[in-house]
Amino acid sequence: MRAVAAIQVGRDRRDVAELLGVSAESVADWWAAWQAGGREALVSGRRGRRPGEQQVLDPDEQQGVRQAVLDHQPEDLGLGGQLWTRAAVGDLIAMLYRVRLTEQGVGKYLKRWGLSFQRPDKRAIEQDPESVRVWREETWPAIRARAAEEGAEILFADQVGVRSDQVSGRTWAVRGGTPTIRRTGNRFSVNAMSAISTRGKMWFTVYRGSFTTKVFLDFLRRLVGQFDRKIHLVVDRHSVHRSKGVREWLAEHESRIVLHLLPAYAPETNPDDLVNADLKRTRLPACRARNAGELAGEVRRFFRRRQKQPHIVRGYFRAPHVRYILDAPEH
Repeated sequence: MRAVAAIQVGRDRRDVAELLGVSAESVADWWAAWQAGGREALVSGRRGRRPGEQQVLDPDEQQGVRQAVLDHQPEDLGLGGQLWTRAAVGDLIAMLYRVRLTEQGVGKYLKRWGLSFQRPDKRAIEQDPESVRVWREETWPAIRARAAEEGAEILFADQVGVRSDQVSGRTWAVRGGTPTIRRTGNRFSVNAMSAISTRGKMWFTVYRGSFTTKVFLDFLRRLVGQFDRKIHLVVDRHSVHRSKGVREWLAEHESRIVLHLLPAYAPETNPDDLVNADLKRTRLPACRARNAGELAGEVRRFFRRRQKQPHIVRGYFRAPHVRYILDAPEH
């Protein structure tokens, strides 16, 4: 009551906390309780429950909710949405057990169950999980064994487009005020293609315009010219990779290079996709290119820097979704 009276006459909450020898959080809680329920809301209640004591949900009910969160999306259970929030989990508990918990109470259960609030990975709804499984467990081991038998090099490749008005990453600013990034109003773009190996090697090309059969074949010729052994190149199912011109060229050079196609709609199986994310996250936020030439220069500098950092290139293969590439085959 002394804290409430002091605030009512205009005293600062931190000054009140210091005067009474309590925390500022306690003063804030008392003031909120007073505003919500007056004097009665400030009357001390009974001792709170110890962790795990008299929990609303019994162990079996808790396990049921936890498993539902792990196995389904909210929309699967008629709750709407694709992401589990504390409110959504609270709705699930209410639907299953006719018990309504506060979001804070739901949060305590979630932490107790070993769950944390995370940014989800995205998967295309067109992706066929079985084809991804076959690639990881059957196709890729066969490619690795064949390349080892031939003494060949295995590379993973991908292409990326970079726009002048693209802003990636975050910056520090005053809370509640959105920062402004000054960039040219002219929009332009450049494209790049890179290939990486588990040994930490990288090859790349930067080009203007669309990704065409000519661009891809120029890249393949450069790759072949830099190796004295056969190449197994793994790429996605872009139409250019499957074009007639590419197939004919590969048939003429089958002793030097073989192309392998990843499962459809499965970019997470390609470690070179992480190169593209790295480019947009680490290099481009600081880029202030005023034309396509300067933007292309920034992109080239990124790739040349990574070529001198094989430990980073090797690190792309250690990400959880592409770790299968490094895992030893089962016998």
